[in-house]
Amino acid sequence: MTSTAVETGAGISDEVPAPAVPLAARTRGLRKVYRSTVAVDHVDLDVPEGAVLGMLGPNGSGKTTTIRMLLGLVRPTAGEVELLGRKMPEESAHALPDVGALVEGPGFHPFLSGRDNLLRFAAAEPRLASQAIPGAVDAALDRVGLSAAARRRYKGYSLGMKQRLGLASALLVPRRMVVLDEPTNGLDPAGTREIRRIIADLHADGVTVVVSSHLLAEVEATCTHVAVLQAGTVVAQGELADLLESGNAALLVRTPDAEQAVETLRENRIGVRLTPDGVRADLTATPAPRVLQVLVQAGVEVHEATRARTGLEDLFARLTEGESAAGDESEGEAS
Repeated sequence: MTSTAVETGAGISDEVPAPAVPLAARTRGLRKVYRSTVAVDHVDLDVPEGAVLGMLGPNGSGKTTTIRMLLGLVRPTAGEVELLGRKMPEESAHALPDVGALVEGPGFHPFLSGRDNLLRFAAAEPRLASQAIPGAVDAALDRVGLSAAARRRYKGYSLGMKQRLGLASALLVPRRMVVLDEPTNGLDPAGTREIRRIIADLHADGVTVVVSSHLLAEVEATCTHVAVLQAGTVVAQGELADLLESGNAALLVRTPDAEQAVETLRENRIGVRLTPDGVRADLTATPAPRVLQVLVQAGVEVHEATRARTGLEDLFARLTEGESAAGDESEGEAS
């Protein structure tokens, strides 16, 4: 979406604004109840076409359950789901051929090689002609860096290699949308960089990508949009840059007299803390010119002053702290 960020739990707005761009997926009033457990509760989610949306949330927040309903793998208790303009799960046969997905790891045969497993997956692809299957499999293996291990048995793969093979199965044919649930799980730093590169390539090709992850740094590095879930509800969603700008206003002051600056601002009842980047002054109740005036009048040298940007980790903590989790993520239920 191109409008300003929406924080349904932070008081910025109570409603999702009308999208200014076409949507690859949307949910309205989405709810899923397992016996006495509410896994997802009235989720309104917009996924703009061509975006890389990061779904964030603590364990039990409903990320995986939401993804499953988005893909038609789980039927909602209530609410509506649209995927690529198709109603889900009723029209899944029309939508899913254009969607590649890696959700909680695919089921591969342990005694078959990685390549043979992928050949079986490719045989079920409705848009792959039989003669094109070997080439598509080899290209997918090469794309995820598994060509050298293609003929090894799957049971001998590391967790990271299994994740790569699952990603390869999602990329056998060109997709309009790719959904990845914890794609960097078990990967070493080099493998994580490869996943980041693949996501960037998909984005450059105009593919919509939805990534569920608990690695905030990876989401901040790869995603254009973010949706934060807490206790089965979306507490914030929007463009990543807008959400970061919506954080607590602060002024970052670089000075050789950092300790004096902190003491001076506190004497003037201005919230301040010392960070590795400099002195961070709270602008919630004090305008930036007043902060600088106080420092200069006290003889504090100010070398640079810039508007501080909220990091994703700070934003995530602010949105989710103090809330009780819906419970541990479990298979088939509130994950």
